[in-house]
Amino acid sequence: MNQTLRDTLLEEAIQLFQTRGITNLPLEQIMAKLDVSPTTFREMFQDKEDLVLQVTQYDIERQKREHAELFKRVDNAVARLLSLLEMGIRDLRKVTAPQYFADLIQDYPQAWELGQQHLAEYSYPQIHNLLNEGILQKTLRGDINIALVSKIIIEQLYMVLNEQIFPPSRYDVAEVFRSVYLYYMRGLCTDEGLKSAAAYFARM
Repeated sequence: MNQTLRDTLLEEAIQLFQTRGITNLPLEQIMAKLDVSPTTFREMFQDKEDLVLQVTQYDIERQKREHAELFKRVDNAVARLLSLLEMGIRDLRKVTAPQYFADLIQDYPQAWELGQQHLAEYSYPQIHNLLNEGILQKTLRGDINIALVSKIIIEQLYMVLNEQIFPPSRYDVAEVFRSVYLYYMRGLCTDEGLKSAAAYFARM
């Protein structure tokens, strides 16, 4: 089956889910919105759950590609960390359906587990390495407990997405994300790090 068509459908499905939610969209409506016949859909996806799983995997791969491109352009550890933060804010601003993350967590545990696995196996080591580089470059404080701070940065994400703490009806998730990470990152920087990151802090 045409890989380009699959990628196009996955890209459109991400946008659909992020703006309309997942659980309350019947499969027939999803196929109509994606403009794909049931036969073609079944050739690519077993069911709606498989579509959500493939969408999650596709988005993870997109993030990895973007990070690779970023790391080619930027070699300063603090700038890399803050650029990752900017990307996170940008991605969260695309999510306009308040129930999107709750749908994933409650009704699509396989997809949610895939996201958690990505954080543990990819994001945690990435943050750990960048913190270490930042300390060596003297842009991050030398007294940072790298393992602990890496863990805190990951756990803060779960806090941001926890609708018991920040109900999406009352809080903009991108703004919560910005408020949590921006000030935390400032506290990790040395004076030199703050100078090198001034443009990022101004943009955020």
